[in-house]
Amino acid sequence: MDNKDSIGSAIQDAPEELPSIFRDIQSNGVAGFDTTCSPRGYPAASEGAESPNCLTASANVYNTPSPNLPVHMIRPPHHSPSVSISMPTSPTGVDQPGSSAANLKPNLAINCPVVNLQAANQAKFHSQPMAAGTFQAKGTPERKGLDLSGNQQRIPRNSRLKDHSYNSFKTWSGALERQISTLRGKPPEPQEVNGSKSQPEPVPAPDRYFDALEGPELETLRASEVLVLPEDKLWPFLLRFPISSFGMCLGVSSQAILWKTLATSSSTVFLHVSPIINLVLWCISLALMGTVAFIYSLKIIFYFEAVRREYYHPIRVNFFFAPWITCLFLTLGLPPIVAVNLHAAVWYVLMAPILCLELKLYGQWMSGGKRRLSKVANPSNHLAIVGNFVGALLGASMGLKEGPIFFFAVGLAHYSVLFVTLYQRLPTNETLPKELHPVFFLFVAAPSVASMAWATIAGEFDYSSRIAYFIALFLYVSLAVRINFFRGFRFSLAWWAYTFPMTGASIATIRYSAEVKNVFTQSLSVALSGISALTVIALLVSTIIHAFVLNDLFPNDISIAISDRRPKGRKRRTHTKIASSDVKDTTAAHLTNASSDIKEIGAAHIANTSSDIKEIGAFVSIDIRGR
Repeated sequence: MDNKDSIGSAIQDAPEELPSIFRDIQSNGVAGFDTTCSPRGYPAASEGAESPNCLTASANVYNTPSPNLPVHMIRPPHHSPSVSISMPTSPTGVDQPGSSAANLKPNLAINCPVVNLQAANQAKFHSQPMAAGTFQAKGTPERKGLDLSGNQQRIPRNSRLKDHSYNSFKTWSGALERQISTLRGKPPEPQEVNGSKSQPEPVPAPDRYFDALEGPELETLRASEVLVLPEDKLWPFLLRFPISSFGMCLGVSSQAILWKTLATSSSTVFLHVSPIINLVLWCISLALMGTVAFIYSLKIIFYFEAVRREYYHPIRVNFFFAPWITCLFLTLGLPPIVAVNLHAAVWYVLMAPILCLELKLYGQWMSGGKRRLSKVANPSNHLAIVGNFVGALLGASMGLKEGPIFFFAVGLAHYSVLFVTLYQRLPTNETLPKELHPVFFLFVAAPSVASMAWATIAGEFDYSSRIAYFIALFLYVSLAVRINFFRGFRFSLAWWAYTFPMTGASIATIRYSAEVKNVFTQSLSVALSGISALTVIALLVSTIIHAFVLNDLFPNDISIAISDRRPKGRKRRTHTKIASSDVKDTTAAHLTNASSDIKEIGAAHIANTSSDIKEIGAFVSIDIRGR
């Protein structure tokens, strides 16, 4: 009690000033630093000395000798052996005896009246950090997301929000994304998904497209098929952006050519069409082409596997000609105020990719195999043909001779084969629809453009040009008289590609009316031009409605997400169907045989009975005569 009273009086009488020990020194240079009294008792150096079991504070813990003590009582400090134990990093709530008094005023120097300066055997206890996860009390919730120091780990937001379901459609673009992330200072993400590296899905064979999809454009999934991408969520925009989007560019750019022809042709002077319309449409076409090309270029960069699947699609492969045909249309519809004469190198640059695509596609048609023409023939193949005639038309208008004739000959040969194949409707062909569809308007494209191309090459609208024009006109009228043509079909961006054949027929009619000028030809040219313009306006309104009102302009492109193998369930269902059909056939056969046996038995019994009756009747008659 006296000891506590003396400490309390010392605290009250002590001046509030910083002790001299608060200076920049090392802990091992101060005697008694980080030292507690040993639990064992030691003999006091002198009577009245404070017990070593108490915890001294401030300057007294360092055994600093007082200048008022005698010299014989001052002894050099003695360090005891160190004992190392593991303590928590934040020793909160630890109560040591005697520490409450020292915590009252931590910045005050506490002077005990009696100090024991005898070298006692004191033990040092050094606190060391505990490894996270080495000890966990029962009932304590598990700490997830903590690092070794106990702090919460920061999970990147991209890792939480990034969906890896579409990685199979990425190839080297994934490495590009990782390089961009590294340049931006983000840590590299692991390349493995669910413990295994993401591999691109194999491209399905052509037969798989026919087995898994249906419809004139092979865009509808059969009920027995499954997709390799999630069906219950909306896919990324680039995956939903098809190559058929270039059909919009074909429709608008062909309108620019039409209004340029209306403004410059001698047969339509009475309409007084302003060339400003051609300029506006050409600028819109150029902007639209640039936008669509930029978006699809991003798809090539980031989702190249999806582009590959579109290339191997029997219908979509024909739309790879659409960007280059659009460029030819833009060159043909160039307003006179922009440029009049172009260098011939432009034609060679635009026709080079078309030639490369034709060498690949026509070779597959001719060599046979899974992509032979009799197997994959469909009206969309006209897109692969019409590029030859458009190129011949542009080259002849630029003053070239041999190149336009070459492409005209190639296009004419393959168009003849395609026309006959489509008209025959071979049993091996699975893509031709039973009912009419806007895709059939592509029949009109090739002959109408071919008539203008040959007229430009020959310098006049001669008999060959007129033959091609009349074929196109007949096909146009035979399709236009169908009243229920546009009923029962789901709107698609591919419909834009079916508008430029109507525009081509209108332009060919204007060229024909310039050669054969009369009221009928002029009226026909105006009527066909009006129908073409109204069709484009109707498609424009439908596109705006589906884009901004219905929000279904770009649905999930399921035609590129089919699996490369048949699902197992389908095989089971097929076997079940075969078994059920076999049972039905067997039952019908048994019933037929049984009925035939019954009929034969009945006929035999009736015949035997009638013969017996006849014999009995004969015997009776003989007996009567004998009597």
